[in-house]
Amino acid sequence: MGARRALHFVFKVGDRPRTARFYRQLLGMSVLRHEEFEEGCKASCNGPYDGKWSKTMVGYGPEDNHFVAELTYNYGIGEYRLGNDFLGITLVSSQAVSNAKEMGWPLKEVTAGVFETEAPGGYKFYLEDKEQLKQDPVLKVTLGVSDLRKSISYWSDLLGMKIYEKDEEKQRALLGYADNQCKLELKTVGGAVDHGTAFGRIAFSCAKEELPNIEALMKKENQKILTPLVSLDTPGKATVQVVILADPDGHEICFVGDEAFRDLSKVDPNGDKLLNDAMEADKSDSWFAAQKKKKASA
Repeated sequence: MGARRALHFVFKVGDRPRTARFYRQLLGMSVLRHEEFEEGCKASCNGPYDGKWSKTMVGYGPEDNHFVAELTYNYGIGEYRLGNDFLGITLVSSQAVSNAKEMGWPLKEVTAGVFETEAPGGYKFYLEDKEQLKQDPVLKVTLGVSDLRKSISYWSDLLGMKIYEKDEEKQRALLGYADNQCKLELKTVGGAVDHGTAFGRIAFSCAKEELPNIEALMKKENQKILTPLVSLDTPGKATVQVVILADPDGHEICFVGDEAFRDLSKVDPNGDKLLNDAMEADKSDSWFAAQKKKKASA
């Protein structure tokens, strides 16, 4: 098995301007690239929707060596129902804590020096009140599971993740592909995992030639494959190959060929402007307000 990288987590967002404010002004992330699409994705990157949508990648540095957020916006959908599948992202940034206080954004200290806050849509973030790390400040993504042992077996035995911590008493485990990468934390939720309509997706890269092997292994082990090996086009950018899997609790997992992804994911210096222009051109909020209607809820 070659080197694998943790890439990003996909969030569906209903309020794009407020979401952009949270990531840019509160967390202090940068827009790395922004892309608009006229129709749904072949790998359901934007969820089960066929219409116009956008993708905005935000993070603390280039996607080559930072774990980032992928914000997908489906035009016309204002909110999504949260489940108990996504339990939070933990990052280190005293600046983000200060920003939240200055902005009057709700903060709750859950343990000494760790503050819980929510992105628009209800997605939880845990901010460690320490100086932002020179390396990637994003420490871990926490997902809810129904059977910790079964999940550890899937992520470790089948997907090759190293187990960094395992706590049977607290029913949690920490896994990852490398010491210097964002980790995956699994926590039991005391019942079935509910993905709501807001369900996200976690993405990793691997060598392109590994993708057919991952797909073959999942077939052999009778594991769920949501999207068999497929090529995805982005207008004016590199075409990437992906395989989309689902773990025992239905968490979506994307493996993408690393070589093409590094080309696709180069930082676009116009990313901020492209996002701002798209938000300015999107008059749906004012239209719905004028009609005294609410955007659709998924």
